[in-house]
Amino acid sequence: VSLEAGILEPLHMEQFYSTPAAVQESLLTPEAAPFPEPPDPKTCSPRDYLEYYIFPVLLPGMAELLHQAKKEKCFERRRTKFIACDFLTEWLYNKNPKRKDESFTEFFSIPFVNEWLKDHPRPPIPLSLLLSEEEASIVIQSFWRGYRVRCDSEIQELRQWQKQLREEKNIFQRVKEFWAKQEAK
Repeated sequence: VSLEAGILEPLHMEQFYSTPAAVQESLLTPEAAPFPEPPDPKTCSPRDYLEYYIFPVLLPGMAELLHQAKKEKCFERRRTKFIACDFLTEWLYNKNPKRKDESFTEFFSIPFVNEWLKDHPRPPIPLSLLLSEEEASIVIQSFWRGYRVRCDSEIQELRQWQKQLREEKNIFQRVKEFWAKQEAK
């Protein structure tokens, strides 16, 4: 990120990854802050605040977010189950220096997230986004095989016979009569 003349210019990922590792590290670590001592957060300029307090924390989170998005194939598909804001919230919460000695906390276990979701429940994620490609192909294949089997003339004849049997013996009526007798006892 370039902060010349107070204008934020995005650093494209190709540029970032083509830079040497030492420069990448200096862009993403708080030790690379240009200040010898931290400025007072209440009195410093917005630019100093961003450069010292925000970017050293947020940039590594954004880099990790992009890596995770690539793993989740977000750049290959229009829709995915990956929610970038949730990932970044979880990452920032767990990387908080105030929580240094605490164990990893999943997104839905974070206290303020729990409180928010009580008042603002999310709609369920569609099954099409929850299934992996392999699981989805198994569901599609099983449906197709079932359809092909039901189209078989012998199976249709068997299903017709079962339907007639149910109608002739009137099983539902017999069950009702049975329970009526049981309740009368």
